[in-house]
Amino acid sequence: MLNKFESVQLNLFKEMEENAETKNNDRRKGSQATLRTNQSSNRKANSSTFSDNMSLPIHRWFRYSAGFSAIWVNQLIEQEKANGRCRILDPFAGSGTVLLEGERCNVETIGIEAHPFVSRIARAKLYWRESPSRFRDYALSVLEKAQKTEGSIEGYPELIKRCYPAESLARLDSLRRAWEEDNDGSSISELTWLALTSILRSCSPAGTAQWQYVLPNKRKAKVVDPYDAFQEKVQLMSRDMAERQNSIGGPEGRLYQEDARQCLSVSNGWADLVITSPPYVNNYDYADATRLEMSFWGEVQSWSDLHYAVRQYLVRSCTQHVAKLKLNEKVHEIVCDPLLEPIHSELAATCKSLEAERENHGGRKPYHAMVAAYFYDMARVFIALRRVTAKGSLVCFVIGDSAPYGIYVPVDRWLGELAKSSGFVSYRFEKTRDRNVKWKNRKHRVPLHEGRLWIKG
Repeated sequence: MLNKFESVQLNLFKEMEENAETKNNDRRKGSQATLRTNQSSNRKANSSTFSDNMSLPIHRWFRYSAGFSAIWVNQLIEQEKANGRCRILDPFAGSGTVLLEGERCNVETIGIEAHPFVSRIARAKLYWRESPSRFRDYALSVLEKAQKTEGSIEGYPELIKRCYPAESLARLDSLRRAWEEDNDGSSISELTWLALTSILRSCSPAGTAQWQYVLPNKRKAKVVDPYDAFQEKVQLMSRDMAERQNSIGGPEGRLYQEDARQCLSVSNGWADLVITSPPYVNNYDYADATRLEMSFWGEVQSWSDLHYAVRQYLVRSCTQHVAKLKLNEKVHEIVCDPLLEPIHSELAATCKSLEAERENHGGRKPYHAMVAAYFYDMARVFIALRRVTAKGSLVCFVIGDSAPYGIYVPVDRWLGELAKSSGFVSYRFEKTRDRNVKWKNRKHRVPLHEGRLWIKG
């Protein structure tokens, strides 16, 4: 549920989008829309979800549910810029929210994202500085070629065939073939790749779960023709590029596809502000969130391929990951690692309870191994962050707690203690919303919350 301020913001952004579409990118009206954007950004924003971003230029090019509010990020950067913090790091960059807002705020930004496919999406968004007309002409030439190309449904993974009618898949395939024929690796080609990637869900009658898991057996009524969807997305993207180019400049955000547990491309003491949302220890499989798109592009053929294509690079936050690594027998070894000494006794007790409780459940998910591996990985993240952050830096983690099998895991406090043990000075947690209290949960009724963990360097 949006609060009063967020509802005003969302309505203003929708109004801005409608003006841009109905007045054919008129410069004067575009300037007024930008002014409204700036005004709404100054209002207090409390949302930690990505949904509002789907009304914002550039951000709306691809829906990534694991992201957070661009409005809030903008507000925080401007606030801390006034305090002299102008070098921003996001070690879990996702689809690029912090990078894009850092550019808008005219500060230096570095993002790190280990998920290869999501990293490519974020990098494509950062190409908004390219010529809108060149991009539009290039992409529409791909569409024109596709309309003259006979598409095929052969060779696609079973998931893709289950998610699309033959005619729709053939049209998507013709777009893919036309793009591949012209692909030269340029930024304009990558923008066109993103345009095609971003329409895959709207062209499928298959449903999508809250966290972007694809549901082939759940059907939705409204499905868009691939050619129409592609043309509409290209026009939207080119308008967004023109609008943003008219309103901001500043340093280009830098994105590295690498591990947040190392931050190898970030210099010692570089960052004075960290804004990020790490994976939650709630068994959400970040690799599976883009399985539809990766299957379409042939990067995975089956669910099992996700481990080698994506999951092996990520912080271990889901049971699918730890099961593949066969960590059940290594839990004691992980929990006893010196990096986890500050939370050792509580973590050991929690993992023991989880291991015992799993025997009472049919799925017998190795939550005990997941929790142990997650906090070990996050301890490594904090060590890396302490190296790359300056003295007096500020770190903000958007996080939520967890209760697998109904056994509570105090995520914010444990992460805070790990941060202190890695050399940070102090921490405090600011709750922004309650979770698991409004609706009856079929698995457990443990009250949960979400908020911001503020850490001082």
